[in-house]
Amino acid sequence: MQNLPTTLPDWLAMLETRHSETQINMGLDRVQAVKARMQLAFTCPVIMVAGTNGKGSTCAMLESVLLRAGYKVGLYIKPHFLDFNERARVLGEMASDEQIVASFHAVEAVRGDTPLTYFEFTTLAILHLLSQAKLDVAILEVGLGGRLDAVNVIDADVAIVTSVDIDHTDYLGDTREAIGFEKAGIFRPGKAAICSDPVPPQSLIDHAEAIGADLWLMGRDFNYSGDKQQWNYGGREQRRNSLAYPSLRGANQILNATAVLAALEVLKLKLPVGAQEVRTGLVTVELPGRFQVLPGRPSVILDVAHNPHAASALNQNLGNMGFHPYTYAVFGSMLDKDIDGVLAAMSEHVDHWCLTGLPSPRAATASELAAKVQIMLEDKPDSSEHTVSIFDDPAQAFANAMSRAGENDRIVVFGSFLTVAGVMKARKSSLH
Repeated sequence: MQNLPTTLPDWLAMLETRHSETQINMGLDRVQAVKARMQLAFTCPVIMVAGTNGKGSTCAMLESVLLRAGYKVGLYIKPHFLDFNERARVLGEMASDEQIVASFHAVEAVRGDTPLTYFEFTTLAILHLLSQAKLDVAILEVGLGGRLDAVNVIDADVAIVTSVDIDHTDYLGDTREAIGFEKAGIFRPGKAAICSDPVPPQSLIDHAEAIGADLWLMGRDFNYSGDKQQWNYGGREQRRNSLAYPSLRGANQILNATAVLAALEVLKLKLPVGAQEVRTGLVTVELPGRFQVLPGRPSVILDVAHNPHAASALNQNLGNMGFHPYTYAVFGSMLDKDIDGVLAAMSEHVDHWCLTGLPSPRAATASELAAKVQIMLEDKPDSSEHTVSIFDDPAQAFANAMSRAGENDRIVVFGSFLTVAGVMKARKSSLH
């Protein structure tokens, strides 16, 4: 037995060298085998959330409402921005280094010679951590797809698919039907399967029916109505009226919130939640990097929009913000994304592009992004008024935008999680 690390940074470094995070190894056999050896199981209800966009927001709202209702809530959410500990939350607080290290040891103790990717190993460890925490409810965010994601070794009591759009085509297929089938892999026979996508792929519906899941569809089994001030939820048997809009800003958040209330309706006998807890939970929810508008001037918006579906939602939200003379974009992306689609969705509002490389072998270079932006600008009548600059890292790109932007302008930092994390890190160190 080799000497195992004792600190969290050393553990993470070892796991990264053993099996880099960029490696994705589809299939659940290895994870299932180690899970069985760990005797990993949950004694509380489990809510699992998959989807192209909106997963993190849905998980955060569920956590916020259930915490307000006095329940012991555990959350697995990813990826992290600044600290790995962000991925595991118990009672609204990040897990400690000691807790995570103990769970890493628990996985390693029974892994034997079964190889696990970084994602599989850390997922098993966080599932172990949550399963030991004497929770009332566990909320698990799916990483990629659903059917073959490591989280899917757990059987969810309620499964939510938020939205189905084109992303991760190398692994999930390049049509909404193919991707919908992968997301529907988290559904279980006889258990609630909620889809908040207003136009769900037929493959998702067919799979739910084929396995005998209890399918809840937006518009058929649950819906919302509202005006500018408040909104109402209507489910199969439960209505909730005069609700405040979620504090997470953006047009799609109402769809996510509606799925949250459908999940609470499914669990209303096991986890009853009152009207006031729902209201307060939605109003106080926080989630970094989802149309997050920072205080101060110029306005700075952080958003992890990295596919066309998310970028068009971001574009719509920018349009609702009121007038700003100029908009600066700090943008970095993985090369396997539909970068042209993202740029097209955002071109309406951006005047000055600050393009950045990212610390990942899978990232597009700033020059590759610049070439795509230049092609896009050729079609714009006022393209001479736009600027395109390239930078090695998000901190430099953001510093440049800050130095040029007037106090009434705005800077939108978007794209990969690494883009937003790089700017968060830079702002944190400049504040200290």
